[in-house]
Amino acid sequence: MGTHTDAHIVWDWNGTLFHDVDAVIGATNAAFAELGLEPLTLERYRELYCVPVPKFYERLLGRLPSRAEWELMDATFHRHYTEHHVRCGLAEGAVELLAGWGSAGRSQSILSLYGHEDLVPLVRGFGIEAHFIRVDGRTGPSGGGKAEHMVRHLRALTGIDPARTVVIGDAADDALAALHVGARAVLYTGGSHGRASLEAVGVPVVDTLGEAVAEAERLAAS
Repeated sequence: MGTHTDAHIVWDWNGTLFHDVDAVIGATNAAFAELGLEPLTLERYRELYCVPVPKFYERLLGRLPSRAEWELMDATFHRHYTEHHVRCGLAEGAVELLAGWGSAGRSQSILSLYGHEDLVPLVRGFGIEAHFIRVDGRTGPSGGGKAEHMVRHLRALTGIDPARTVVIGDAADDALAALHVGARAVLYTGGSHGRASLEAVGVPVVDTLGEAVAEAERLAAS
């Protein structure tokens, strides 16, 4: 992969580069229906969503789901998401931003909690795989956070300095994972969290990916 001394971006996938929020809401509501829960609006989802996902379900149930309930809801979510995400596309401006960052001699990668075997062909299918020096999806059970995945991801990136790395994502967990490894973070309002919950994390919050990249460049240079 070579050694990269300039700024590096670690992109989140779902809700950030991949604009799949409609599929996520539909799959979430299908999972909730299994336990007789009322469907959520996008606004309510963004207000309540958190990682790890069982804690999100706890906010709605008033308790953590049982193992059987979690397995049922998780399976239902993934079945519905797989069916509906095929109609989703990349976020506005993503292709141009990825190309521009790379053409400036900077590196970028993807770290996602989406299953690795599903993530890689999806990225390849959009024709953007060549922009990334590494693409990592989840390889273990679903439902956890991103911090330890971030540790492994950065260890695998030869010559990348965490202090000059910026994580761009749509969830508070993305920022927490960045802080865990000594990187910076920019959070984007186009995915799973509303602005208020993102701002509570204490990192820059933006409304477009163009703003996110500009902020990443500023942070990496500071």
